[in-house]
Amino acid sequence: MRRNRKVKIVATLGPASSDEAMIEKLSRAGADVFRINMSHTDHARLKDMVARIRAVEHRVERPIAILADLQGPKLRLGKFANGSEQLVNGQTFRLDSVNQPGDATRVHLPHPEILAAVQPGHRLLIDDGKVAIRCVAKEDGTAIIATVEVAGKVSDRKGVSLPDTLLPIGALTEKDRADLDAALAEGVDWVALSFVQRPEDIAEVRKIARGRAGIMSKIEKPQAIERLDEIVELSDGFMVARGDLGVEMPIEQVPGLQKRMTRLGRKLGKPVIVATQMLESMISSPVPTRAEVSDVATAVYEGADAVMLSAESAAGSYPVEAVTMMNRIAEQVERDPTYRQIIEGQRAAPEPTSPDAISAAARQIGETLNIACVITYTSSGSTGLRAARERPNVPVIALSPIVNTARRLTLVWGLHCVVSEDAHDQEDMVDRACRIAFRDGFARPGQRVIITAGVPFGTPGATNLLRIAFVGSDGLTGM
Repeated sequence: MRRNRKVKIVATLGPASSDEAMIEKLSRAGADVFRINMSHTDHARLKDMVARIRAVEHRVERPIAILADLQGPKLRLGKFANGSEQLVNGQTFRLDSVNQPGDATRVHLPHPEILAAVQPGHRLLIDDGKVAIRCVAKEDGTAIIATVEVAGKVSDRKGVSLPDTLLPIGALTEKDRADLDAALAEGVDWVALSFVQRPEDIAEVRKIARGRAGIMSKIEKPQAIERLDEIVELSDGFMVARGDLGVEMPIEQVPGLQKRMTRLGRKLGKPVIVATQMLESMISSPVPTRAEVSDVATAVYEGADAVMLSAESAAGSYPVEAVTMMNRIAEQVERDPTYRQIIEGQRAAPEPTSPDAISAAARQIGETLNIACVITYTSSGSTGLRAARERPNVPVIALSPIVNTARRLTLVWGLHCVVSEDAHDQEDMVDRACRIAFRDGFARPGQRVIITAGVPFGTPGATNLLRIAFVGSDGLTGM
């Protein structure tokens, strides 16, 4: 099942899309990666959903990646005696450690770490920023006295965001640790870490994962932006999580941050997902708004590895239509001549290593000789990432003997992943590559392909060989 685009589509599963028949429809419509939101998924349901995705994977005969998205620390208010209260501008409002129902003047905040960390001048945003208060004084770590700056209704258990405060807590809660263990046991390919603040958050997850899944850092806090380079360096990939990022930072800054992060991902050769509200209106409408189409197109033009659907595919009335629309937008953008100009204008110089030099040479030779595709043998996945970093104008087939590697690379820009045993010798390397390129519709008899591999075969990260080959007249053998 070949895609006619290079950007990948991540579809979130949920009540509207959790049965096996719907998952297959979404896959055939264009979904390359399925996201499971652990905020709404228990371990039994996780196991069932993974099994359904793997059954679909077997039928479509194409690797499918699974992304388990951890909930992260959820900071919430306590309860109100009347269920809710209306705050007005300029009033004083108190958040404290007293475990009693709140009123119009105070509420319990069941997070001592917030009471300790917030300082005068820091903002606290309630209910996704609908209400904003600012700390003016503290009481020995037991209470925050604040002034209301943006009035509105506050009610039971609404979320609290702290854009100005570095919290002394890790990104993993006890629930996240249990969910992470369950997800790794089920063999998910990627784990997304929510509310990352510092590089140490990723190091903790990496120690637990031990290479069993790629670590995807969700960039959604100002503290993460301040240490972005360090966080990305430790991550296997990252997500521009525009929902919370747009709450905790001025919303007008988000588009620029999206471009900055997308380009950083390209420079480092690490996959980046653009997420949140991409086709939001398709939750209840069969067609998106023009602005949403432009939003998806912008991410594609920038060279993002993947664009993501959240509630559109998880809980909306038109999940298949949403995936189909995203697929159509991406295909159209990638046919636009402007697209190649932008992609080529942002290309970073290769690193001074043999695998990077080979990948850069493959792209350059491919453009000169008008080859049909690049075929790369990759065990660990690093060669596939290097090939994608070059953003060639021809398809890239990533052949891996390790199914987990093939699945993980499914998220990466431009890679058509195939599980295939490693080559035994150079003749087998060429024959196998040409057969697969012909079988999957990437090359016709008489066309040239480029093959990259590492000698000795089966050595991870040892790409040192580039070969130009013709697809044979029978379409099955390289000559």
